[in-house]
Amino acid sequence: MCTYTTVKDAIDGSAKGPGGAWFHVTDLTVYYDHPVHAMAEHTLNIDFTDPAKGPAARVALELTAESARRLVAAIQEALGAVPAEMLG
Repeated sequence: MCTYTTVKDAIDGSAKGPGGAWFHVTDLTVYYDHPVHAMAEHTLNIDFTDPAKGPAARVALELTAESARRLVAAIQEALGAVPAEMLG
């Protein structure tokens, strides 16, 4: 069963996309649904995009729930190790 829960937010960063070119990402979409490519029944899907540059300006991730939890923990650990004055 799908939740149809989709979380969208504005972000500021860069991603390496098609052809190995870097591009600015401005939008984030996160949802739990059926994957397109990953070999799992459902995955946490994360899209980093810049809609102003068209559909090719997209990097997509499909992670199992356990892998998504590990990603969240790794991000929190890495940010937790950074001195507060560097987080600006």
